[in-house]
Amino acid sequence: MWHSLNLTDDVKSIDSLATNSDKWTLDIIDRIEEIKDRKRSSAKGREKALLQYTRILMNHFAHDEIKDRTSDILPAILKSLKAQSSEQEVFQALLAIALTTITAPSETIYAITEQELRRLYRVSNFNQVKTTTIHTLSTVAIYGGASDFEINEIMNEFIDIVESDGNSIDAPDSGAVVAAACEAWGYLATYLDELEEKVCDGIEAFVEQLYSSDTSVQIAAGENIALLFESSCTESRAEDDQVHESEDEGGYVNHSNSVARFEVYKKKDQLMHTLTELANKSSKHIAKKDRKNLHLCFSDIINTIEHPTHGPRYQNALDMETGKSYGSRMTFSIPKMGSLKIDRWWKSYRLRALKRMLGGGIFVHIRENEAVLDSIAPIIN
Repeated sequence: MWHSLNLTDDVKSIDSLATNSDKWTLDIIDRIEEIKDRKRSSAKGREKALLQYTRILMNHFAHDEIKDRTSDILPAILKSLKAQSSEQEVFQALLAIALTTITAPSETIYAITEQELRRLYRVSNFNQVKTTTIHTLSTVAIYGGASDFEINEIMNEFIDIVESDGNSIDAPDSGAVVAAACEAWGYLATYLDELEEKVCDGIEAFVEQLYSSDTSVQIAAGENIALLFESSCTESRAEDDQVHESEDEGGYVNHSNSVARFEVYKKKDQLMHTLTELANKSSKHIAKKDRKNLHLCFSDIINTIEHPTHGPRYQNALDMETGKSYGSRMTFSIPKMGSLKIDRWWKSYRLRALKRMLGGGIFVHIRENEAVLDSIAPIIN
């Protein structure tokens, strides 16, 4: 069975909105004016305006409508974060910042927003706000002009959150917050050319979180471990640009041109033992759905650690016709464009991060938003 990152229901809702009219091009200007006019608005009114603004940015590519207005809209949205009048207003404001940045990327947005975003996930009383802020900061870093040095700083701060079980930002033992920090760390890592320096910072923290009582934390930490092992291996091409394959005793494909550039973890046997236990965990305290997801994810993670060129949902079973393993079976279906093969962890991270912010609107942005297309261009190629 093919595993697919499919969003059929989202596509239907987005397509129905897209066929209505171009009324949204006028609506978004009105919503921006409402968000800016705080003196004559209530928290409920701003919540509604922000909600409508974010829905438009999800469902349509509104670059031309907002590109010359970001200098006005972002300070107004930041005021909603500073005031914290309601949890919902803050949540919608965070989403508005992320979507504004994805829609109209700028080299200055990170500098404008990062201080307030970092403050917010430290002081907010709501863990949902903390998790959303973490993801928003990582999105703004990529599309808003953060340098590699600044991205490294953010990743270090996320590691502090993971190592402290959330205590470093006053979210003690919050699985959602720790999982978000793991996920955002992994997403940012996919944009760094060299991860070797980050291994020492991250691997111990992620291994420790494999013992978490929260399955979402275990999975997020495990996937980061898989990402690090994947990044440690380079496929060196032969002169004829062909990758030579051979099979081991189990019939699995080995890429003979793969080169391990650095060691990820010295206690690999101990790590494999822990991962194998998680892949077979049968505790009744874990919901059936979570248990199934845990088993599936950790089977993938183990496969990558054993074979770093094997990405998520890699099938070792042999195709009877070709005699070779089926390989990666995860795809991402894009209406009217076909399917993309998600055969590497870094590809999965980028697509999930985009879907987290764009929902079903990811398809609109893949088709029309050059910044989003650039993010996944290596996947298409």
